[in-house]
Amino acid sequence: MAAKTSKKTNAPAKKADAMRDFRMALASGDPSAPARVYVFHGEETYLRDFYLSELRKLLVPEAFAAFNFHRLDGAGLDVRELSETADAMPMMSDRTMIVVSDYDMSRLSEGQRAALCAFLADVPEWCCVAFHYDTVPYRLTRQQDAESDGAAGAEAKKAPTNSARELKKVIDAYAQVLDFQPLGQSELLDWIAAQFRERGKAVDRRTAEYLVFTCGNLMDGLSQEIGKIADYADGATVTRRDIDAIADPVLSRQAFDLSNAVSAGNYDAAAAVLGDLIKMQTVPYMISGALGKELRRLYTARLALDSGRGQEWLADIWNMRSGYPAKLALSAARRTTTAWCAWAVRQCEILDRRMKSERGVDPAEELKFLLIRLSMGAEARPRRG
Repeated sequence: MAAKTSKKTNAPAKKADAMRDFRMALASGDPSAPARVYVFHGEETYLRDFYLSELRKLLVPEAFAAFNFHRLDGAGLDVRELSETADAMPMMSDRTMIVVSDYDMSRLSEGQRAALCAFLADVPEWCCVAFHYDTVPYRLTRQQDAESDGAAGAEAKKAPTNSARELKKVIDAYAQVLDFQPLGQSELLDWIAAQFRERGKAVDRRTAEYLVFTCGNLMDGLSQEIGKIADYADGATVTRRDIDAIADPVLSRQAFDLSNAVSAGNYDAAAAVLGDLIKMQTVPYMISGALGKELRRLYTARLALDSGRGQEWLADIWNMRSGYPAKLALSAARRTTTAWCAWAVRQCEILDRRMKSERGVDPAEELKFLLIRLSMGAEARPRRG
Protein backbone atom coordinates (compact mmCIF):
# COMPACT_ATOMS: atom_id res chain seq x y z
CA MET A 1 0.00 0.00 0.00
CA ALA A 2 2.85 2.38 0.85
CA ALA A 3 4.44 1.82 -2.52
CA LYS A 4 1.24 2.81 -4.32
CA THR A 5 0.94 5.98 -2.28
CA SER A 6 4.55 6.85 -3.07
CA LYS A 7 3.95 6.54 -6.82
CA LYS A 8 0.95 8.86 -6.68
CA THR A 9 2.85 11.36 -4.59
CA ASN A 10 5.80 11.43 -6.98
CA ALA A 11 3.75 11.81 -10.18
CA PRO A 12 3.29 15.62 -9.95
CA ALA A 13 6.98 16.02 -9.11
CA LYS A 14 7.94 13.96 -12.14
CA LYS A 15 5.77 16.15 -14.39
CA ALA A 16 7.31 19.28 -12.89
CA ASP A 17 10.81 17.89 -13.44
CA ALA A 18 10.06 17.14 -17.10
CA MET A 19 8.72 20.65 -17.66
CA ARG A 20 11.67 22.22 -15.84
CA ASP A 21 14.21 20.20 -17.85
CA PHE A 22 12.45 21.11 -21.09
CA ARG A 23 12.43 24.83 -20.31
CA MET A 24 16.08 24.71 -19.32
CA ALA A 25 16.93 23.02 -22.63
CA LEU A 26 15.11 25.77 -24.54
CA ALA A 27 16.76 28.52 -22.50
CA SER A 28 20.23 27.08 -23.18
CA GLY A 29 20.00 27.95 -26.87
CA ASP A 30 21.91 24.74 -27.60
CA PRO A 31 20.26 22.50 -30.25
CA SER A 32 21.85 19.45 -28.64
CA ALA A 33 20.20 20.12 -25.26
CA PRO A 34 16.60 18.96 -25.97
CA ALA A 35 15.76 15.30 -25.49
CA ARG A 36 15.21 12.88 -28.36
CA VAL A 37 11.54 12.16 -27.56
CA TYR A 38 8.80 14.42 -26.22
CA VAL A 39 5.07 14.05 -25.67
CA PHE A 40 3.10 17.31 -25.87
CA HIS A 41 -0.42 17.05 -24.49
CA GLY A 42 -2.81 18.78 -22.12
CA GLU A 43 -5.75 21.14 -21.95
CA GLU A 44 -3.78 24.37 -22.29
CA THR A 45 -3.38 24.43 -26.06
CA TYR A 46 -1.85 27.91 -26.16
CA LEU A 47 1.19 26.89 -24.11
CA ARG A 48 1.37 23.44 -25.71
CA ASP A 49 1.59 24.85 -29.22
CA PHE A 50 3.78 27.79 -28.20
CA TYR A 51 6.46 25.55 -26.69
CA LEU A 52 6.30 23.13 -29.61
CA SER A 53 7.00 26.09 -31.89
CA GLU A 54 9.88 27.24 -29.67
CA LEU A 55 11.38 23.76 -29.80
CA ARG A 56 11.21 23.79 -33.59
CA LYS A 57 12.91 27.20 -33.74
CA LEU A 58 15.79 25.91 -31.62
CA LEU A 59 16.29 22.65 -33.48
CA VAL A 60 15.58 23.53 -37.10
CA PRO A 61 16.78 26.76 -38.72
CA GLU A 62 14.03 28.03 -41.00
CA ALA A 63 16.34 28.08 -44.02
CA PHE A 64 16.69 24.28 -43.82
CA ALA A 65 13.22 23.39 -42.54
CA ALA A 66 12.28 21.74 -45.85
CA PHE A 67 15.05 19.17 -45.27
CA ASN A 68 15.11 18.81 -41.50
CA PHE A 69 11.52 19.26 -40.31
CA HIS A 70 8.94 16.54 -40.86
CA ARG A 71 5.27 16.32 -39.88
CA LEU A 72 3.53 12.93 -39.81
CA ASP A 73 -0.16 12.22 -39.30
CA GLY A 74 -0.57 9.72 -36.48
CA ALA A 75 -3.73 8.17 -37.94
CA GLY A 76 -2.68 4.86 -39.45
CA LEU A 77 1.02 5.66 -39.10
CA ASP A 78 3.31 2.65 -39.43
CA VAL A 79 6.32 2.65 -37.11
CA ARG A 80 8.50 1.70 -40.09
CA GLU A 81 7.70 5.06 -41.76
CA LEU A 82 8.49 6.88 -38.52
CA SER A 83 11.79 5.03 -38.19
CA GLU A 84 12.81 5.70 -41.78
CA THR A 85 12.04 9.40 -41.38
CA ALA A 86 14.13 9.55 -38.21
CA ASP A 87 17.09 7.81 -39.89
CA ALA A 88 17.43 10.64 -42.43
CA MET A 89 20.44 12.68 -41.30
CA PRO A 90 20.20 16.49 -40.97
CA MET A 91 21.34 18.75 -43.78
CA MET A 92 23.39 21.81 -42.82
CA SER A 93 22.12 21.51 -39.26
CA ASP A 94 22.75 19.59 -36.03
CA ARG A 95 19.29 18.13 -35.55
CA THR A 96 16.14 17.06 -37.35
CA MET A 97 12.66 17.23 -35.89
CA ILE A 98 9.60 15.04 -36.45
CA VAL A 99 6.17 16.11 -35.18
CA VAL A 100 3.72 13.20 -35.01
CA SER A 101 0.14 14.45 -34.68
CA ASP A 102 -2.52 12.57 -32.68
CA TYR A 103 -0.84 9.16 -32.61
CA ASP A 104 -3.13 6.95 -30.52
CA MET A 105 -0.76 4.52 -28.83
CA SER A 106 -3.65 2.81 -27.04
CA ARG A 107 -4.97 1.37 -30.31
CA LEU A 108 -1.73 -0.11 -31.64
CA SER A 109 -1.48 -3.77 -32.52
CA GLU A 110 0.91 -5.90 -30.52
CA GLY A 111 3.41 -5.81 -33.39
CA GLN A 112 3.25 -2.04 -33.82
CA ARG A 113 3.53 -1.49 -30.09
CA ALA A 114 6.63 -3.68 -29.89
CA ALA A 115 8.11 -1.88 -32.90
CA LEU A 116 7.42 1.50 -31.28
CA CYS A 117 9.19 0.40 -28.11
CA ALA A 118 12.25 -0.59 -30.12
CA PHE A 119 12.20 2.70 -32.02
CA LEU A 120 11.86 4.92 -28.93
CA ALA A 121 14.76 3.16 -27.25
CA ASP A 122 17.04 3.82 -30.23
CA VAL A 123 16.07 7.21 -31.73
CA PRO A 124 19.13 8.62 -33.56
CA GLU A 125 20.98 11.26 -31.57
CA TRP A 126 20.43 13.86 -34.28
CA CYS A 127 16.64 13.43 -34.27
CA CYS A 128 13.97 14.83 -31.97
CA VAL A 129 10.52 13.22 -32.15
CA ALA A 130 7.60 15.20 -30.67
CA PHE A 131 4.27 13.40 -30.28
CA HIS A 132 1.67 16.18 -30.35
CA TYR A 133 -1.87 15.54 -29.09
CA ASP A 134 -4.74 17.80 -30.02
CA THR A 135 -7.91 16.00 -31.14
CA VAL A 136 -6.87 12.60 -29.75
CA PRO A 137 -6.13 12.14 -26.01
CA TYR A 138 -2.70 10.94 -24.97
CA ARG A 139 -3.09 7.47 -23.51
CA LEU A 140 -1.21 4.18 -23.53
CA THR A 141 -4.18 1.86 -22.83
CA ARG A 142 -7.89 2.04 -23.61
CA GLN A 143 -8.99 1.32 -20.05
CA GLN A 144 -10.67 4.72 -19.68
CA ASP A 145 -12.95 3.87 -22.64
CA ALA A 146 -14.24 0.67 -21.07
CA GLU A 147 -17.77 1.86 -20.32
CA SER A 148 -18.38 3.41 -23.75
CA ASP A 149 -16.76 0.92 -26.12
CA GLY A 150 -18.94 -2.14 -25.52
CA ALA A 151 -17.11 -5.42 -26.06
CA ALA A 152 -13.87 -3.62 -26.93
CA GLY A 153 -14.19 -1.67 -23.70
CA ALA A 154 -14.78 -4.82 -21.68
CA GLU A 155 -11.63 -6.29 -23.23
CA ALA A 156 -9.73 -3.13 -22.25
CA LYS A 157 -10.60 -3.69 -18.59
CA LYS A 158 -8.27 -6.67 -18.56
CA ALA A 159 -4.75 -6.26 -17.29
CA PRO A 160 -2.45 -4.56 -19.81
CA THR A 161 -0.53 -6.89 -22.09
CA ASN A 162 3.20 -7.34 -21.70
CA SER A 163 3.83 -5.06 -24.68
CA ALA A 164 1.59 -2.36 -23.18
CA ARG A 165 3.51 -2.51 -19.92
CA GLU A 166 6.77 -2.43 -21.87
CA LEU A 167 5.62 0.67 -23.78
CA LYS A 168 4.97 2.50 -20.52
CA LYS A 169 8.43 1.58 -19.28
CA VAL A 170 10.00 2.78 -22.52
CA ILE A 171 8.05 6.06 -22.42
CA ASP A 172 9.15 6.61 -18.82
CA ALA A 173 12.77 5.86 -19.70
CA TYR A 174 13.23 7.66 -23.00
CA ALA A 175 10.53 10.35 -23.36
CA GLN A 176 9.78 13.59 -21.57
CA VAL A 177 6.00 13.81 -21.15
CA LEU A 178 4.87 17.44 -21.00
CA ASP A 179 1.35 17.91 -19.66
CA PHE A 180 0.22 21.49 -20.31
CA GLN A 181 -2.51 22.47 -17.86
CA PRO A 182 -4.11 25.90 -17.23
CA LEU A 183 -1.90 28.39 -15.40
CA GLY A 184 -2.44 29.14 -11.74
CA GLN A 185 -4.61 32.16 -11.08
CA SER A 186 -1.84 34.59 -10.13
CA GLU A 187 0.33 33.68 -13.12
CA LEU A 188 -2.68 33.86 -15.45
CA LEU A 189 -3.69 37.32 -14.21
CA ASP A 190 -0.14 38.56 -14.74
CA TRP A 191 -0.24 37.19 -18.29
CA ILE A 192 -3.57 38.93 -18.97
CA ALA A 193 -2.19 42.24 -17.72
CA ALA A 194 0.87 41.82 -19.97
CA GLN A 195 -1.34 41.03 -22.99
CA PHE A 196 -3.35 44.20 -22.45
CA ARG A 197 -0.17 46.27 -21.97
CA GLU A 198 1.09 45.08 -25.35
CA ARG A 199 -2.11 46.52 -26.80
CA GLY A 200 -1.78 49.83 -24.98
CA LYS A 201 -4.37 49.08 -22.30
CA ALA A 202 -4.30 48.63 -18.53
CA VAL A 203 -6.46 46.26 -16.50
CA ASP A 204 -6.75 45.94 -12.73
CA ARG A 205 -6.69 42.58 -11.00
CA ARG A 206 -10.41 42.43 -10.20
CA THR A 207 -11.35 43.13 -13.79
CA ALA A 208 -8.88 40.49 -14.97
CA GLU A 209 -10.52 38.00 -12.57
CA TYR A 210 -13.89 38.92 -14.04
CA LEU A 211 -12.52 38.28 -17.54
CA VAL A 212 -11.38 34.79 -16.50
CA PHE A 213 -14.78 34.12 -14.92
CA THR A 214 -16.52 35.25 -18.11
CA CYS A 215 -14.27 33.75 -20.77
CA GLY A 216 -12.61 30.82 -19.01
CA ASN A 217 -9.00 30.21 -18.00
CA LEU A 218 -7.59 28.83 -21.26
CA MET A 219 -5.10 31.19 -22.84
CA ASP A 220 -6.02 30.55 -26.46
CA GLY A 221 -9.59 31.75 -25.95
CA LEU A 222 -8.50 34.56 -23.64
CA SER A 223 -6.00 35.82 -26.20
CA GLN A 224 -8.75 36.25 -28.79
CA GLU A 225 -11.06 37.98 -26.30
CA ILE A 226 -8.30 40.30 -25.08
CA GLY A 227 -7.69 41.45 -28.66
CA LYS A 228 -11.39 42.20 -29.15
CA ILE A 229 -11.75 44.00 -25.82
CA ALA A 230 -8.62 46.09 -26.33
CA ASP A 231 -9.89 47.23 -29.73
CA TYR A 232 -13.33 48.04 -28.31
CA ALA A 233 -12.38 49.85 -25.08
CA ASP A 234 -12.30 53.65 -25.43
CA GLY A 235 -10.44 54.39 -22.21
CA ALA A 236 -6.88 53.57 -21.23
CA THR A 237 -8.14 51.10 -18.62
CA VAL A 238 -10.36 48.13 -19.46
CA THR A 239 -13.58 47.89 -17.42
CA ARG A 240 -16.14 45.18 -16.71
CA ARG A 241 -18.52 47.08 -18.94
CA ASP A 242 -16.10 46.65 -21.85
CA ILE A 243 -15.96 42.89 -21.19
CA ASP A 244 -19.75 42.56 -20.99
CA ALA A 245 -20.17 44.56 -24.19
CA ILE A 246 -17.87 42.60 -26.49
CA ALA A 247 -16.62 39.34 -24.95
CA ASP A 248 -18.18 35.96 -25.72
CA PRO A 249 -18.86 34.19 -22.40
CA VAL A 250 -18.03 30.52 -21.99
CA LEU A 251 -20.81 28.05 -21.18
CA SER A 252 -19.86 27.86 -17.51
CA ARG A 253 -20.38 31.63 -17.17
CA GLN A 254 -23.76 31.44 -18.90
CA ALA A 255 -24.75 28.52 -16.69
CA PHE A 256 -23.89 30.67 -13.67
CA ASP A 257 -26.11 33.43 -15.03
CA LEU A 258 -28.93 30.91 -15.49
CA SER A 259 -28.52 29.58 -11.95
CA ASN A 260 -28.22 33.09 -10.55
CA ALA A 261 -31.42 34.22 -12.30
CA VAL A 262 -33.59 31.27 -11.26
CA SER A 263 -32.34 31.35 -7.67
CA ALA A 264 -33.46 35.00 -7.58
CA GLY A 265 -36.83 34.11 -9.10
CA ASN A 266 -36.06 36.12 -12.25
CA TYR A 267 -37.42 34.01 -15.09
CA ASP A 268 -37.09 36.79 -17.68
CA ALA A 269 -33.33 37.04 -17.12
CA ALA A 270 -32.97 33.25 -17.19
CA ALA A 271 -35.00 33.01 -20.41
CA ALA A 272 -32.82 35.67 -22.06
CA VAL A 273 -29.66 33.66 -21.30
CA LEU A 274 -31.28 30.44 -22.53
CA GLY A 275 -32.41 32.21 -25.69
CA ASP A 276 -28.84 33.32 -26.41
CA LEU A 277 -27.56 29.77 -25.92
CA ILE A 278 -30.19 28.34 -28.25
CA LYS A 279 -29.40 30.98 -30.89
CA MET A 280 -25.76 29.91 -30.72
CA GLN A 281 -26.95 26.34 -31.33
CA THR A 282 -25.59 25.09 -28.04
CA VAL A 283 -26.58 21.44 -27.61
CA PRO A 284 -29.43 21.27 -25.04
CA TYR A 285 -27.75 18.38 -23.21
CA MET A 286 -24.72 20.58 -22.70
CA ILE A 287 -26.94 23.38 -21.35
CA SER A 288 -28.71 21.09 -18.88
CA GLY A 289 -25.41 19.53 -17.86
CA ALA A 290 -23.76 22.91 -17.25
CA LEU A 291 -26.81 24.21 -15.38
CA GLY A 292 -26.89 21.05 -13.26
CA LYS A 293 -23.25 21.49 -12.35
CA GLU A 294 -23.82 25.13 -11.40
CA LEU A 295 -26.84 24.23 -9.26
CA ARG A 296 -24.80 21.56 -7.47
CA ARG A 297 -22.13 24.17 -6.83
CA LEU A 298 -24.82 26.50 -5.49
CA TYR A 299 -26.12 23.69 -3.26
CA THR A 300 -22.59 23.12 -1.94
CA ALA A 301 -22.28 26.86 -1.24
CA ARG A 302 -25.55 26.77 0.68
CA LEU A 303 -24.28 23.83 2.74
CA ALA A 304 -21.07 25.76 3.38
CA LEU A 305 -23.09 28.65 4.78
CA ASP A 306 -25.22 26.31 6.91
CA SER A 307 -22.13 24.68 8.43
CA GLY A 308 -20.16 27.87 8.95
CA ARG A 309 -17.58 27.05 6.29
CA GLY A 310 -16.15 29.68 4.02
CA GLN A 311 -14.78 30.54 0.62
CA GLU A 312 -11.59 28.48 0.87
CA TRP A 313 -13.51 25.30 1.71
CA LEU A 314 -15.87 25.76 -1.24
CA ALA A 315 -13.02 26.52 -3.63
CA ASP A 316 -11.19 23.38 -2.46
CA ILE A 317 -14.28 21.15 -2.83
CA TRP A 318 -14.84 22.32 -6.41
CA ASN A 319 -11.15 22.56 -7.29
CA MET A 320 -11.48 26.24 -8.18
CA ARG A 321 -8.23 27.90 -9.19
CA SER A 322 -9.51 31.25 -7.96
CA GLY A 323 -11.59 32.40 -5.01
CA TYR A 324 -13.63 34.67 -7.26
CA PRO A 325 -16.27 32.12 -8.42
CA ALA A 326 -16.46 30.76 -4.86
CA LYS A 327 -17.25 34.24 -3.58
CA LEU A 328 -19.97 34.67 -6.20
CA ALA A 329 -21.47 31.26 -5.39
CA LEU A 330 -21.62 32.06 -1.67
CA SER A 331 -23.25 35.40 -2.43
CA ALA A 332 -25.91 33.73 -4.60
CA ALA A 333 -26.48 30.98 -2.01
CA ARG A 334 -27.37 33.52 0.69
CA ARG A 335 -30.71 34.23 -1.00
CA THR A 336 -31.64 30.53 -1.27
CA THR A 337 -32.55 27.77 1.16
CA THR A 338 -31.01 24.33 1.45
CA ALA A 339 -34.36 22.76 0.56
CA TRP A 340 -34.68 24.82 -2.63
CA CYS A 341 -31.14 23.99 -3.73
CA ALA A 342 -31.66 20.24 -3.19
CA TRP A 343 -34.99 20.37 -5.08
CA ALA A 344 -33.49 22.40 -7.94
CA VAL A 345 -30.62 19.93 -8.40
CA ARG A 346 -33.14 17.08 -8.45
CA GLN A 347 -35.33 18.80 -11.06
CA CYS A 348 -32.34 19.31 -13.34
CA GLU A 349 -31.29 15.67 -12.98
CA ILE A 350 -34.80 14.46 -13.85
CA LEU A 351 -34.90 16.57 -17.01
CA ASP A 352 -31.42 15.50 -18.03
CA ARG A 353 -32.44 11.82 -17.84
CA ARG A 354 -35.69 12.49 -19.72
CA MET A 355 -33.92 14.26 -22.57
CA LYS A 356 -31.47 11.39 -22.95
CA SER A 357 -33.86 8.46 -22.58
CA GLU A 358 -37.38 9.46 -23.73
CA ARG A 359 -38.52 9.88 -27.30
CA GLY A 360 -40.54 12.85 -28.48
CA VAL A 361 -39.06 15.26 -25.96
CA ASP A 362 -38.38 18.80 -27.20
CA PRO A 363 -35.19 19.66 -25.26
CA ALA A 364 -35.41 23.44 -25.81
CA GLU A 365 -39.04 23.61 -24.67
CA GLU A 366 -38.37 21.39 -21.67
CA LEU A 367 -35.49 23.62 -20.64
CA LYS A 368 -37.82 26.63 -20.73
CA PHE A 369 -40.33 24.82 -18.50
CA LEU A 370 -37.52 23.86 -16.14
CA LEU A 371 -36.49 27.50 -15.79
CA ILE A 372 -40.10 28.45 -15.03
CA ARG A 373 -40.35 25.81 -12.29
CA LEU A 374 -37.02 26.79 -10.78
CA SER A 375 -37.87 30.49 -10.87
CA MET A 376 -41.19 29.88 -9.11
CA GLY A 377 -39.38 28.20 -6.27
CA ALA A 378 -39.60 24.93 -4.34
CA GLU A 379 -43.22 25.61 -3.43
CA ALA A 380 -44.15 24.92 -7.09
CA ARG A 381 -42.88 21.33 -6.86
CA PRO A 382 -45.67 18.95 -7.94
CA ARG A 383 -47.14 16.94 -5.07
CA ARG A 384 -47.40 13.18 -5.30
CA GLY A 385 -50.88 11.79 -5.83
